[in-house]
Amino acid sequence: MLRPTMEQLPTWASRWGISNNDAATARLVAGAAGPLGGDHLRLDVEVGEGATLMLGAAAATLALPGTHGTASWSEVNISVAEGGTLFWSPGTQIAAENCHHTGFNRIDLAAGARLYAREEVLLGRHGEPPGRFRQRLRISQAGTALYDQELAVGDDAPGWNSAAVTGGRRAVGSVVVVDNSPGNLDCFDTPIPDGCPDTAVMRLAENTVLISSLAADAIDLRARLNTAFSPFTSATA
Repeated sequence: MLRPTMEQLPTWASRWGISNNDAATARLVAGAAGPLGGDHLRLDVEVGEGATLMLGAAAATLALPGTHGTASWSEVNISVAEGGTLFWSPGTQIAAENCHHTGFNRIDLAAGARLYAREEVLLGRHGEPPGRFRQRLRISQAGTALYDQELAVGDDAPGWNSAAVTGGRRAVGSVVVVDNSPGNLDCFDTPIPDGCPDTAVMRLAENTVLISSLAADAIDLRARLNTAFSPFTSATA
């Protein structure tokens, strides 16, 4: 069901020369609980040449176990044409206890397309361990992979709670920015701002930056991602 909204683009979108009049916004709202075990959800999106889309969820998504113990699956396939821009923010994904869920998000960019992609995962609700949960994000441009990362937690992912993966933290998140304008991402070459522990900023390519962070809860995670991204917002003209 399509309904008009009054949402605004982030102020830093002016750095890309985009105004609210240029963008379309779509928010996904779950019509029932889940995904539940046995569900298979798929979304295919095309962003046209020169178009701007802000796509995300209206609230967190809670992966729950089903009645028969079967797995659930969700996949999102997004293509962005030449000169297009995508703001992808699917909201917090919560891996409830005993869930068995796999999510795969693919974003294919044409040459010259821009991307802001932000994903946040909460490992279990308050006071509970996470179920079996896998989340993969693959970003490519003009047929070349820029980023391909999978997070796996739960009893079928040995070592997921070790220092090599989550280190006992309950919230995991990332921001990926793809910007082909020369020098636009150089602001991330400076040290990470203060107040941002367990967070890394990495240049994956000349036109791609990855911010990844761990935190005790969703609130701290969101604050750390915002802080690590702030050099880009403060450099807005």
